[in-house]
Amino acid sequence: MLDGFQYLPEYLNRQAQEELVDDIRNHMKNNPFFTPRMPRSNNPFSVKMTNFGELGWVSDGTGYRYEKTHPTTKKTWPSIPRPLMSIWEDISQYKNPPHACLVNYYNSGAKMGLHVDNDEEDLAAPVVSISLGDTARFRIGGLNRKDPTQSFKLHSGDVVVLGGQSRLAYHGIDHIYGGSSTLLKKGGRLNLTLRRVNV
Repeated sequence: MLDGFQYLPEYLNRQAQEELVDDIRNHMKNNPFFTPRMPRSNNPFSVKMTNFGELGWVSDGTGYRYEKTHPTTKKTWPSIPRPLMSIWEDISQYKNPPHACLVNYYNSGAKMGLHVDNDEEDLAAPVVSISLGDTARFRIGGLNRKDPTQSFKLHSGDVVVLGGQSRLAYHGIDHIYGGSSTLLKKGGRLNLTLRRVNV
């Protein structure tokens, strides 16, 4: 495993998870999920997305980028919920706050192929990833797509930090274990990734 990678199992207990889900729902009332599309091919992702913060990550036929407004509603993104900011402050070991929190929703058939989070200018800041809901099989490799990978399960309440060398590691989600959690009323998995975008 590359230096700077942290796996924090059961970082959030059940009560903290439930309170965080309530905060997320409140912040999403006027901030619905949208379906991003792959650059060039314009094929839809299997996950649905939205964002909190000054900036939000979007993807469509023209490419990957950060925008100040929701691609469908054209409204500015809501602020990052305070509990998520507290998680960043507690474990990021970074002096500046995040600009964005990408919210991904996975149903039981959704996946995320191996990729690198490199659309940010400030690569010294880590990516902090929080899992809520159904268990996922997470895979992480090295700095090249063909490097060997390791897989392990991420459960509801687990947190992963990609910092240091691991900040640019290839990683993805291979499988969602549907029905493995009762946290979300309609099932599935929420993944929240806090990112510092600009230097």
